[in-house]
Amino acid sequence: MATLVSINVSKTKGVRKTAVDRIRIGPEGLVGDAHAGDWHRMVSLLAEESIDKMRAAGLDVGAGDFAENLTTRGVDLLALPLGTRLRVGRQVVLELTQHGKECHNRCAIYYQAGDCVMPREGVFAKVVAAGEVAAGDPVVVILAGEADER
Repeated sequence: MATLVSINVSKTKGVRKTAVDRIRIGPEGLVGDAHAGDWHRMVSLLAEESIDKMRAAGLDVGAGDFAENLTTRGVDLLALPLGTRLRVGRQVVLELTQHGKECHNRCAIYYQAGDCVMPREGVFAKVVAAGEVAAGDPVVVILAGEADER
C-alpha cells in the first residue's frame, strides 16, 4: 500500500522544507506553504524512492530536502498519467497536473544537496478536495475515469 511518508512546508520558495506531522490542505494547497496559490502546481510530490537514489549516489538528503510538499512511498508517481487523482488520507484528493519542471537556474537546494531530483522526478497537483492529512496516511491512486471508492 502506498503511504504518505512526510509532509513538508516552507514560508519561502527554493529552499528545503521542514517536516510537520499533520496539516490542512486547503483549496489552494498546504496552508502556510509558499507554493500554495491559485495555479496548477499547488502541491508538489516526490517519491521516497527518488530520494533513496540520491542517497545511493552519496548525498545526505531526506524528505523535504528537494522542496517537495508530500513525500510518498510505494507509488510510481512518474508512471501516472496527468489527470490521475490521488486520495491522501480520508479527505484530500489531488489531481496530477505536471510531471517534473524546468529549472532555469540552480536553486539553493541544488547547492546544498549537490543535485536536485525534483525537476526530473517530482510531480505537481491541484487540490480537488481539501482536508487534513497526517504522515502515515494511505495514498490511493484513482486513474482518470475510475470512481473514488472511499
